[in-house]
Amino acid sequence: MFRLFIVAVISIFPLITSAAPAAGSIKIGVLAFGTVNWELEAIHNEGLDKKYGLTLEVQKLAGPDAGKIGLKADSLNLIATDWIWVANQDQTGADYRFIPYSTQAGALMAPANTTIRTVADLKGKKIGVVGGPLDKNWVLLKAYAKKAAGLDLEKAAEPVFAAPPLLNQQLGDGKLDALLNFWHYAAKQQAEGYMRVLDGRDVLKGLGISQPVPNLGLVFKQSWATANGPALDAFLKASAEARTLLCSNDTAWSKIVPLTQEKDPKQQAVLRKEYCAGLVNHWGADERSAVAKIYAILHETGGVELTGKSEKLPEEIFWPYTLGQSK
Repeated sequence: MFRLFIVAVISIFPLITSAAPAAGSIKIGVLAFGTVNWELEAIHNEGLDKKYGLTLEVQKLAGPDAGKIGLKADSLNLIATDWIWVANQDQTGADYRFIPYSTQAGALMAPANTTIRTVADLKGKKIGVVGGPLDKNWVLLKAYAKKAAGLDLEKAAEPVFAAPPLLNQQLGDGKLDALLNFWHYAAKQQAEGYMRVLDGRDVLKGLGISQPVPNLGLVFKQSWATANGPALDAFLKASAEARTLLCSNDTAWSKIVPLTQEKDPKQQAVLRKEYCAGLVNHWGADERSAVAKIYAILHETGGVELTGKSEKLPEEIFWPYTLGQSK
């Protein structure tokens, strides 16, 4: 009996000592079908929450505005959104902070038989635009068209603003000549044989910006982060490890495939490739300088309704960040 007791103690001891000390809990809001869900599922599947002593409370959101409302009301600690919104809110006195999450941006898609090859070919064309008139992909495309081809796309083309499902259907029905789409929808369309005329990286290069820059980030209040540093650090470590696993470990990826809502292995592979291509590998002075240049372009093209009144990007919105953890 005594020997059995000793064996039992020895067998459970590694489990006790390997458990991470409690870092705290985080309430995170994510879109019901957003790609951030892939990472959160991987954190759970691979036990990374336990590894880092983290408790995650995930709230599925009906739309982006729901997350912003929850963050303002403190019913959420963390959401995924773009730095443009954070910069705009900073001018109102809000203390939101941004950590880079993905460099993926939208892409201009067209049917396989399209004659559209460059932005100049958009003259006289009917272009679907997801995200609305102030969507950053549309604003940047307008700036690029003006610089590269002297086109005012608002007048030279016919933009159509609507939700992705409707515009995807219209492109398929031949009612649109091209569609400026979110990256994951564009990846699916590319797998179906549509042509990628250009994407966000092409647009930025055309505007003189060569660095990959984040479009989407993790956003939270500075006051919350200051009071919950261990929880934030634990989440950032778990998040970085989950993303690495999804891009390097086929088993980890296969577990989250149902969340892609795709049964076609070809489309699954394209989604994985594009997702991994958006990983933030570096975030330093050059990237922050590039973001400031983009802000200036957005302010000039999109106006104060998009960026706020400030002509200069408020640098304090970026939380000190190095390779998956804050400091």
